[in-house]
Amino acid sequence: MALDPTARESNVRDSLKKFFVDNLYKTEGIELLFDRQLATPDVKSKELNKWVSINFGNINPLALSSIYLYFYLCTRQDGEGYQLSQLRDKVMGYLTDSTMTDGIKRIPFYKTNVNPWEPLESTLLVNNIEEDAQILSPDGTKYKRLIVTIIWVAKI
Repeated sequence: MALDPTARESNVRDSLKKFFVDNLYKTEGIELLFDRQLATPDVKSKELNKWVSINFGNINPLALSSIYLYFYLCTRQDGEGYQLSQLRDKVMGYLTDSTMTDGIKRIPFYKTNVNPWEPLESTLLVNNIEEDAQILSPDGTKYKRLIVTIIWVAKI
């Protein structure tokens, strides 16, 4: 028996990737990596001074399902961490929604095993954001980690 589209991990991951690629990469020009921890993007055509690595964590498959996303915000040649603060603010702008009275970001949720993708009635909600302190790595990269909890209603 096939899983309901709201319970499929592939739909969740694809929908989240689409949202962040469309907004952070295509709109803001920020290089992205998925599931590569703290690796540096392989960009030959330009010097890279900022990027975001998004790592997918565990899914808890329930009627109210959740997934953890680990964002590593990274900058180089950023003596006082100002560029890191700006990068953090941009990313937070896409994880919150000031136009909604509750401030909760709603991310479109798609059925992705069809062409074209079909929107599902449900949305993915940013439920919680935890932020770690700024860290300086041995190679001079400054980074900050955001732990984001996404929730959605799933038919299990």
